[in-house]
Amino acid sequence: MNDVISGVPQLEHHIGGQSVPPAGGEYFDSDNPATLELNYRAARGTSPDVDRAVRAAQEAFADPRWRDLSQTRRGRLLRNLGDLISEHAEELARMETRDNGKLLREMRGQLATLPEYFHYYAGLADKIQGEVIPTSDRRVLNYTQREPLGVVGAITPWNSPLTLTTSKLAPALCAGNTVVVKPSEHTSATILRLSELALEAGFPAGAVNVVTGFGSEAGQALVDHRGLAKISFTGSTATGARIAAAAASRFIGSTLELGGKSPNIVFADANVANAAMGVVAGIFAAAGQTCIAGSRVFAHRSVYEELLERVTERAGTIRIGDPMDELTELGPLAFADQREKVAGYVELGEKEGARVLTGGRQSDGGGLGGYFYEPTVLVDVDNSMRVVREEIFGPVAAVMPFDTEDEVVALANDTEYGLAAGVWTTDLSRAHRMASRLEAGTVWVNTYRAMSPMSPRQGFKSSGVGVEHGQETIREYTRLKSVWINTSQEPLADPFTMRS
Repeated sequence: MNDVISGVPQLEHHIGGQSVPPAGGEYFDSDNPATLELNYRAARGTSPDVDRAVRAAQEAFADPRWRDLSQTRRGRLLRNLGDLISEHAEELARMETRDNGKLLREMRGQLATLPEYFHYYAGLADKIQGEVIPTSDRRVLNYTQREPLGVVGAITPWNSPLTLTTSKLAPALCAGNTVVVKPSEHTSATILRLSELALEAGFPAGAVNVVTGFGSEAGQALVDHRGLAKISFTGSTATGARIAAAAASRFIGSTLELGGKSPNIVFADANVANAAMGVVAGIFAAAGQTCIAGSRVFAHRSVYEELLERVTERAGTIRIGDPMDELTELGPLAFADQREKVAGYVELGEKEGARVLTGGRQSDGGGLGGYFYEPTVLVDVDNSMRVVREEIFGPVAAVMPFDTEDEVVALANDTEYGLAAGVWTTDLSRAHRMASRLEAGTVWVNTYRAMSPMSPRQGFKSSGVGVEHGQETIREYTRLKSVWINTSQEPLADPFTMRS
């Protein structure tokens, strides 16, 4: 994966089963966001690197060793990869923590469940099947089959690189595709390591390729490459719109998991203590750097003050510091620009009339000096403010009161996004009503941030297109073919009559 120059690891692309230096000979630096120390240098990918990777993926897709591999054997390779991830869980967890500042204990939790994604799709690999369709002429057999698309381009973000890459890689390989991954320039290391483990698991060279670099260079070159059969992207809505347009112009598919501004709704009958913990988990876990963050908190006026007191008290005691420390509860933001963006939104909110109840300041992380920002609660806000309408992607919660169910449904749905929503109530009828009325692809009731490889998720409105996780995902990575076979040996009838 790397060479060491002057004590700093140097990471190369992973193309065709080999470590490949960048065509342009340039590298870029990646810092540890907690300590600001130089973490590694990674290959700066450009169009020639992407072209080489796509060609390697095309060759692997056409190679009989992959093309003709039985579905059951494909599943075996996926299971091997899941097992290898389990074996290297601690290594991968530490690498990701150094890359993006996520808590080591959170990463250990993710790495404990990540193999389940590969195991799930391993079991699904030989369940991909078509159907026999009834026809009006019993001498004609009509059946369908699902086929792999070809080369999938996967562009993945920095907030949960291993998990969000897996949500694309596992189903794509399960269906028989090959993949070129362009990870975020902020988090290249674990994805390169993952590609090495895929090779070790038995996937043929070229089945999984990784080109590191910047979105405007390597990412754009991948999106524009005519060798792709599909693009799968997780990131901002603005970038997703451009990718969707590029894919549509070439009549290829795209799966897009985009931004969110998710409501977390607490009703009068809720267990307020539990709801407060759910609110804290929804916005302050992962330092708010998650697309499903419950950044808009609506509390019924009768419990508004109690909820606010509980959330504010807990936010004020959150331990900020070294993400490698087991006692730390909030690590840094992933890079300098992200902290500036978060700080800028809090300042904007105050100008709009919001009041900072707690937080609202940068932190030195207990002397580490990284990109830390205090957990922040904003009040005196309404749905018209930019801090309430736009995705901040940081530890900033805007808390608002409401009076009626109809009112909060209207407020919750008054957004361009529709990724997720939380509801806290002990009223079973209300829980089901809210699940139906909220315009969100995922609705949690009396919990938040729960997910499983078996449960499909989809963004509504500007939060995305297509499905990730679950059996539904296989439709995203296959094409449907209808086959008609005339079993009769009799002479054909009128050639100008359509047959069925």
